[in-house]
Amino acid sequence: MENSAYKIGVVGVGRMGANIARHLNDDGFDVTAVYDVMSERARELATELGAVAAEKLAQVTANADYIITVVTDDAAMRQVFAEDAEDSLLIGACCKLFINCATISPHVHVEVERLAEKHDAESLEGCMASSITQAREGTLYLMCGGKKETFDRARAILDSMSISLRYIGSAGQAAQVKALVNMVMNINTAGLAEGLGLGAALGLNLEMLQAVFAQTGANSRVLETDGEDMQLRDHECYFSAAHASKDSGIALDLADAAGIALPLAQATKAQYDKMIELGLGELDKSGVAELTFPGRGGHS
Repeated sequence: MENSAYKIGVVGVGRMGANIARHLNDDGFDVTAVYDVMSERARELATELGAVAAEKLAQVTANADYIITVVTDDAAMRQVFAEDAEDSLLIGACCKLFINCATISPHVHVEVERLAEKHDAESLEGCMASSITQAREGTLYLMCGGKKETFDRARAILDSMSISLRYIGSAGQAAQVKALVNMVMNINTAGLAEGLGLGAALGLNLEMLQAVFAQTGANSRVLETDGEDMQLRDHECYFSAAHASKDSGIALDLADAAGIALPLAQATKAQYDKMIELGLGELDKSGVAELTFPGRGGHS
């Protein structure tokens, strides 16, 4: 099937959702409708792409066969898929396919799949382990969970969105993997901030220190993406501290259910929670360095 035959709606057109929509449009897919609780954001993107700026969720479902959701949290996800509500993506959902890309609790993905099936629709989790630039370029690392036949039906869209695509397993499993990815990333970020912060306190040259880290067991992907930003205090947001707190919290909930203690994850979440308390929650996760470098506002 040609890309232009896919009618796609996008719900949640913040930085990630909007850039997914832009990329799919550039790749020849028919992005027919966009929706956001911030209606002006949806109108601007709709004008750019030649799509409908839906005023209701049901309007997205009516105008598209494949609906991508990129919402903020569990509560938002439950709201857009609410049963017996005046407005919901489930209204008129028969034969539609939902690709849900937000980082939310695994059990909510399971709930959504059940609700979709009840309305003769399909649901797939498409968990993203990448950021805004990759969304725009179609080079996401994408982990999917749900029924294999649903994954196969959505494959052309998923291939366009990603440079690395992996089918993980049944509903909820991709979200479990994503939670662990972000938990470890957050720990690595906080650890790097402490290493560089202590290096600054000792008067070490931070360029030299990062070069040494890169050649030793202190190396990490986070060093490449966040090290210089921590040093220069360049915390332009690609993945916010607030999101880091939320995602570490999802992993900690999974650990509680499994009876596993995760002291490093708990300590890391506490750091991101402190950023939120200090009004720094919308900084990039690299902003955790504001808590560790001497002489900075969050340092105590």
